[in-house]
Amino acid sequence: MLFFKKHRSLIAATILVVISLVMLSYHVVNPSVELGPVRKIVLDLAATMERGVNTPVEALENIWKRYLFLIGLERENRRLVQHNALLTRQLVQHQEGYLEAQRLKKLLSLSDSISYETVAASVTGRNRKSLHQTIMIDKGSIHGIKTGMPVVADRGVVGRVIETSGHVSRVLLIIDESSNVDSIIQGGRGQGILSGDGSSRCFLKYVPKMEEVRLGDAVITSGICGVFPKSWLLGTVSRVARGESGLFQTVEVLPSVNFAKIEEVLVLTSPKKGRND
Repeated sequence: MLFFKKHRSLIAATILVVISLVMLSYHVVNPSVELGPVRKIVLDLAATMERGVNTPVEALENIWKRYLFLIGLERENRRLVQHNALLTRQLVQHQEGYLEAQRLKKLLSLSDSISYETVAASVTGRNRKSLHQTIMIDKGSIHGIKTGMPVVADRGVVGRVIETSGHVSRVLLIIDESSNVDSIIQGGRGQGILSGDGSSRCFLKYVPKMEEVRLGDAVITSGICGVFPKSWLLGTVSRVARGESGLFQTVEVLPSVNFAKIEEVLVLTSPKKGRND
């Protein structure tokens, strides 16, 4: 008795469902029999119960379909993101290859126009922590490079080789304080020694005060000491100060090469046969 009291609602609903199914089955078998009032009520109840059951089922089915759709959408989105990243990397690589080809084209054009045998090299490292301003290049003694050889770029003089091994070499830049290059001011033909300040500038030392020096004058190699060929561009005059005392004026020179961005260089190995620079 306790069971029936506890579950009487469920039992009543079950009985109604069974009666409804029996009556509906009878009507299906005998469709010509007209529905009575009780059967109509039962039919209405059955329809209501069916809607009550179907509504949450359909809701769950729609939720499941949306879930599957979102899962598929997430997978497709992840695939598209990965594909886009791949295309971006390929585009960057193609652009970098194009830019490198353009730089090498300039170097090759430069190599063809000068009277020196050359070795093209890529910059593989910069010494930022040392007191000296140097770069490493990916060519060495097996490529014919020796200590003291001049190094240039399409915009002008870079420096000279100070160390070399089989496959790499170290280049001392003209902006280093220990670098000294015999130079000529192209405009007034005044001569001096170009040295770096250890950062990004150079100074032309030992230029007498009577020499005419103007802002923007090109400073080129003199070719006197034999390390650097004559008439290679070093930079332009960016400041001139004569001062009150002393025999020489202060001439500041802005290098023609941007050493922070240089990536490829040419090493001048030897004069071409039958030609002198």
